[in-house]
Amino acid sequence: MEKPKGNRRTDKPSGKRPSGDRRRTSGDRRGNEKSNSRSGQNRKSDSKPDNVRKDWGSVTRHGAGKLTREESEDREERNKRTATRTPEDEIVATESSDRIRNEATEAISRAKGRKKNVHREGAKKRVPTPNIPHQLPDAGKLLSKILGEKRGARASSLLGYAAAEFENEKFVEAQKILKSLDEKSLQVPEVVELSGLINYRLGKWSKASELLESFRVITGSTEQHPVLADCYRAQSNWTEVEILWDELRQASPNAALVTEGRLVMAGSLDDQGRTSDAVRLLEKGWKIPRQPKEHHLRRAYALGDLYERSGALPRARELFTWIRKHSPKFADVNERVRDLS
Repeated sequence: MEKPKGNRRTDKPSGKRPSGDRRRTSGDRRGNEKSNSRSGQNRKSDSKPDNVRKDWGSVTRHGAGKLTREESEDREERNKRTATRTPEDEIVATESSDRIRNEATEAISRAKGRKKNVHREGAKKRVPTPNIPHQLPDAGKLLSKILGEKRGARASSLLGYAAAEFENEKFVEAQKILKSLDEKSLQVPEVVELSGLINYRLGKWSKASELLESFRVITGSTEQHPVLADCYRAQSNWTEVEILWDELRQASPNAALVTEGRLVMAGSLDDQGRTSDAVRLLEKGWKIPRQPKEHHLRRAYALGDLYERSGALPRARELFTWIRKHSPKFADVNERVRDLS
């Protein structure tokens, strides 16, 4: 299932984390180009971040939607992908349009060939995500409590540097900074979360899932469920993908985040050759919104792609035409409409 870009979204630390409820509104995640512009563009390389900025908070939770797996890809190609995973062994075509179509065909054949490797032990020894997130202090206070005031302040500063490097897509540099922190820092949600997202961006699925599982248990939050599910999907652990999707849809923190989880779950079904089930999942509850947001466009694009590959060309054309009307520069939608006309 294909991966459109849509508007570029943040994958950086932003906003003060409220105590008690770590969930954020969809408006905090996407749809605001001004707030999503990279602050690194105006930051000198040697500038020092505040120890714990007033706007410091957890890394935004829609990571699966924007974060991609192949670090060797160029930025333009990365931005054209959806929340679903692109396995590393897929055919990379020279032209973007050819690549997008080839990925779909390859995903099905790969899924058929790897069904024997499906993990069945996903639910073993798993701590369920609670209905309400845990109440936690912010990163600065927690680091000071764990490491002492002086060392905690230094750790907060390093965490700020690491977040800035991650924000600018310097993942290896960000990882080096985090590794310099005391191991006790892994009790801090922001440290665990950022480390998990860095490993995700570097394609280290096992390590990323380990860290994001720790984040889930520490916080009791569903906010990184789409990214965590995508990590499990990369490892063909369909059981965990489904468990995370069930928890996310039941918690229903906001429409945008649930959509990200839905896209990952649909991609998982498609990977297993269950394309009709993937279509049904994306169709369920779907209505054309009058004022679509980015997550509406992303869902419509993924559904349109499945329609096209399933032979439902009129439906695919209708969705791609609708997307083009509201966002002409969304992924390769102009080409998709032209090819279906």
